[in-house]
Amino acid sequence: MIALGLGPLGIPELIIILFIIVLIFGATRLPEIGRGIGKGIRNFKEATKEGASGKDE
Repeated sequence: MIALGLGPLGIPELIIILFIIVLIFGATRLPEIGRGIGKGIRNFKEATKEGASGKDE
């Protein structure tokens, strides 16, 4: 379960949140948003690895 300080979120709550996201962004834009988030996470991980190795130099 995911706890955000307001108690654990169950499956029904997550389904409602997903439904609201689909209503706001539309089903066609969700893959674009997912790819963008994935690229951002990947870039962040690469930057943190480079930053950690840059301290040794």
